Amino acid sequence: MKKKMYQSVITSHFRDHSSIYLFVITLFLMGVIFGAIVVNSLSLTQKEDLFYYLSQFFGQVSDGKVAASNDLFLQSFFHNSKFIGLMWILGISIIGLPVILILLFIKGLVVGFTVGFLVNQMQWEGFLMSFVSVLPQNLIIIPIFIFAATLSVSFSITMIRRQFMKKMTQPMLPLVGRYALAFMAAALLLVAAAGIEAYVSPALMKMVVNAVQ
Repeated sequence: MKKKMYQSVITSHFRDHSSIYLFVITLFLMGVIFGAIVVNSLSLTQKEDLFYYLSQFFGQVSDGKVAASNDLFLQSFFHNSKFIGLMWILGISIIGLPVILILLFIKGLVVGFTVGFLVNQMQWEGFLMSFVSVLPQNLIIIPIFIFAATLSVSFSITMIRRQFMKKMTQPMLPLVGRYALAFMAAALLLVAAAGIEAYVSPALMKMVVNAVQ
C-alpha cells in the first residue's frame, strides 16, 4: 500500500512539473555543450598550461599522493550541499529564479568543459579517464541538481504568483516544510555521491592512469 502511495506521489510530481523538468534538463545540456565548445576556443598556450597541471595531478594519483579519502568525502559533500543549499535559498526568494538557472547552466558548463578537455588532449585515454573520474559520482549528483533546480524554480514561481498575482490561498508553511524535506532527502543522496567520489573514483583513476602510462 505504501509502495503504491509513493509511486503515485512520484508520478504526480513528474507529471505536474514535466515542463519545468524539460526546460531544466535542456538548459543543463546546453551548458554541457557550451563547456565542450569552450575547450576549442582556448589558445594553445592555455591548453598546454592546463594539461601540465592535469599531468601533475595524474602523476600524484599514480603515486597515491592524493588527499585522504575522508577529506575528499567531506569536501565533496559540503561543496555539493552548499550548491543545493543555495538553490533552496534562491527558491524561497522572489528574485532568485534567474540565478537558479544560471547555477545549473554553470554546472553543465563545468562538466562539459572537463570531459571535453580530457578528450581533446588525451583522445581515447581522456574519454576513459573522464568515464572513471567524472561519470560515477555525477550519475547521482546531476539528477539531484536537476531535481533541486526544478523544485526551486517551481517554488519560486509559486512565490511570485502568491506575491503579485494573489492566486494562492493555500498556507505557505506546509509548502515550505515539504520543500525543505525534499532538499534534506537530496542532501542525504549526496552522501552516496561523495562516497563514490572519495573512495571509488580515485581507485578507478589510479587503475586507468597506470594502464595508459
